[in-house]
Amino acid sequence: MGGSEEGTPGPNGSSSSQGADWATPLPSDRDSGETEAQRGEGTYLRSYSLQIVVLITTPWFAPIIWDGTFDCAILDMQFRNTTVWLTVFAIKKYVVFLKLFLKTSVKYLMVGHKANYYIFTDQPANVLHILLQEGWQVVVLEVHNYPHWQDVSMHSMEMISNFSKQQFLREVDYLVCLDVEMKLSDHVGVEILFSLFGTLHPGFYTANCQAFTYERHPLSQAYIPRDEGDLYYAGSFLGGSVLEVPVTRHCHQAMMVDHANLIEAECHDKSRLNKYLLYHKSTKVLSPEYLWDERMLCRPPFLRKL
Repeated sequence: MGGSEEGTPGPNGSSSSQGADWATPLPSDRDSGETEAQRGEGTYLRSYSLQIVVLITTPWFAPIIWDGTFDCAILDMQFRNTTVWLTVFAIKKYVVFLKLFLKTSVKYLMVGHKANYYIFTDQPANVLHILLQEGWQVVVLEVHNYPHWQDVSMHSMEMISNFSKQQFLREVDYLVCLDVEMKLSDHVGVEILFSLFGTLHPGFYTANCQAFTYERHPLSQAYIPRDEGDLYYAGSFLGGSVLEVPVTRHCHQAMMVDHANLIEAECHDKSRLNKYLLYHKSTKVLSPEYLWDERMLCRPPFLRKL
């Protein structure tokens, strides 16, 4: 699944008190098989056939979801009565991506479960035309057209937070926020759901935290000191329980404070998301498999193609 995340891939970093060594070649004395190894930074899954190591739990022991680390049948049964709210913003020129996003999402995302699509757009007529052509059933919510994309980014968190409080607490169990530029190519199901989840940024999942593009302006609400950090999250795929996702409200409030002080975080809403998730730990983390963009990064052979 491709996303819209910016950023240069970080160098392969060794583990430290803040970071972890995410994908390290292993000298192999066996032909095949997998074992688990426990370290101070989390639990690692060793694949001797591929000679790699990936972290399958965070340093605070939240699961990191890789292909093969979950049982779809068990999870489908566990979440059989769950309603999921999938949100996407199709504003300004980004409406052009909506048709492909919905075409692949309907095919691969939450198949067999009750999933409601909510499209925030400033062009409802164009969006409805696309929907009528394909016969998709979604909810279209008209929003204001802000002049700058930074304003759209800032107010998108506000809109999601407001709708969560006003409407979706009565309708859904989980909220999933996605970027309209995404194109899915394989099954993505209820294995992603938990009270709060984020997705590892493909460009930084092997990097030491010193290489992360955290916000370094000390007056910004997104500021993270250089001696702090653990994981680096993408801004294109996040969510959790509707009752436990204050991240949207927090990010919007932080943006408003920075805006009033004429401060613009280096990576905008992604900077604020990483600040929030550093101090309010996610209860589940999705591997970079869920947000890989082969136009930007060559896919390692051990990654599943989503």
